[in-house]
Amino acid sequence: MADYAQNGVIGTLHNLRNKTTDELEEELEEYSHESPMSLLLPCLFSELEGPAMGPIVDQLTKARYLSEIIIGLDRADQHQFEQARKFFDRLPQKHTILWNDGPRLRELDSVLAGKGIAAGEPGKGRNVWCCLGYFLASGQSKAVALHDCDILTYHRSIPARLFYPLVHPTFNYQFCKGYYYRSANGKLNGRVARLLVTPIIRALKQTLGRHDYLDYMGSFRYALAGEFSMRSEVVPSLRIPSDWGLEIGTLSEMYRNCNSNRICQVDIADAYDHKHQPLSAEDPNTGLHRMANDICKALYRKLAIEGVVFSPGLFRTLKACYYRTALDMIEHYHNDAVMSGLTLDRHQEAATVELFGSIVMSAGDDFLKGSAEAPFSPSWSRVTSALPNVYDLIADATAADNA
Repeated sequence: MADYAQNGVIGTLHNLRNKTTDELEEELEEYSHESPMSLLLPCLFSELEGPAMGPIVDQLTKARYLSEIIIGLDRADQHQFEQARKFFDRLPQKHTILWNDGPRLRELDSVLAGKGIAAGEPGKGRNVWCCLGYFLASGQSKAVALHDCDILTYHRSIPARLFYPLVHPTFNYQFCKGYYYRSANGKLNGRVARLLVTPIIRALKQTLGRHDYLDYMGSFRYALAGEFSMRSEVVPSLRIPSDWGLEIGTLSEMYRNCNSNRICQVDIADAYDHKHQPLSAEDPNTGLHRMANDICKALYRKLAIEGVVFSPGLFRTLKACYYRTALDMIEHYHNDAVMSGLTLDRHQEAATVELFGSIVMSAGDDFLKGSAEAPFSPSWSRVTSALPNVYDLIADATAADNA
């Protein structure tokens, strides 16, 4: 996205095509002496057998500025964990695998659950939470970044561009969010970002009036990007969402913890493609159906914290406003796709908006009814208060697994 517009309340760092990845990495190697960097890779074992992870590791072998790579491995038995160790052996950087399903880390989970500070249900949010715990226990770095492990268009410029705003000696950022546009095989992708997140934020502004939090959220070009980075000092107080609202919840946490002038977003890829979730229109517990529900509830929770009072009538108004806003946007997306030589099925887009409109309302009903489930994993500050030696326990368990 070669423009230089600053249209929101957070800084936008563009790719103006005047500096190569090699040049960025050369600078990062210099900055790493004062600000060491760790990269988190939360993944499923099945992703090691997919088409993306091998090329990702090949690219990362060239990222010499990285002090440490932390791999969070989910859904792996003993044999698969050993396979994963061999898979990542070619990384020249110091690297550690968190075997989240292994007996040692499961035992630590039981200890935490006994203290009333369980990490939540298995999934990406819990995996990231565990990786951040190890990052703090390791104490190797002053900045940490993470990205998805199913990126088919991966290039090592992604972590380089995520880290650069945090470690440059004259910049003052504490948190950085990546952005890009989603396309593959001649199609415009990114349905949840395009057809839910952007229009519902606009509809909430229309329904509730101007709100600082909505101005902040509306400033992000791709709020659902799974790629972000942060300085180590903001990690202990971060509460990681335990559901599919991870990205929205993390942005909300940064809104609470950081001044907006210390938050930025950065252009990390010309195009981006990864695994596509099914819509799952008939099953609210899987696919984009569940993701949309969790995202809506994450937004409602944050606005309630900010003092917004919700009611059934407000949600009916919001649904109507969202629906009209989203349908109007489909036309713009279609025209944009045509002008760029891409395809977009307006009928399928409208059907997706109809599903999301029903979710806007049903998620509101669920929110009003209340729930006993905790939407966030506990912050690591709370965990260390309840279990002061927890970092030693994580480090010892992981070292034993990787021995």
